[in-house]
Amino acid sequence: MSHHVTHFVRDALPDHEQKQAALSYLNEAWAEARHDGVDGDCLAQASLFAALAELVGTYGEDAVGKFVEGLPTRVRNGEFSLTRSTQ
Repeated sequence: MSHHVTHFVRDALPDHEQKQAALSYLNEAWAEARHDGVDGDCLAQASLFAALAELVGTYGEDAVGKFVEGLPTRVRNGEFSLTRSTQ
């Protein structure tokens, strides 16, 4: 039995659409892992490691170091919060 697999060229979609597709794939993988009993904190740490390792491989340690320096402010500003609290 043969399976037809379609491969998309990396640049076939605009950047924002690639990011949306990537997030969709990650959400599916995350849901499957949670269903299999993997703890959310373990998933988060593994995901961060994999993401940072990919960025370091692509851009180098110095560039990624500069990028992550801005993360505390972005976290505190709510960029990564799914629900925002109102004060």
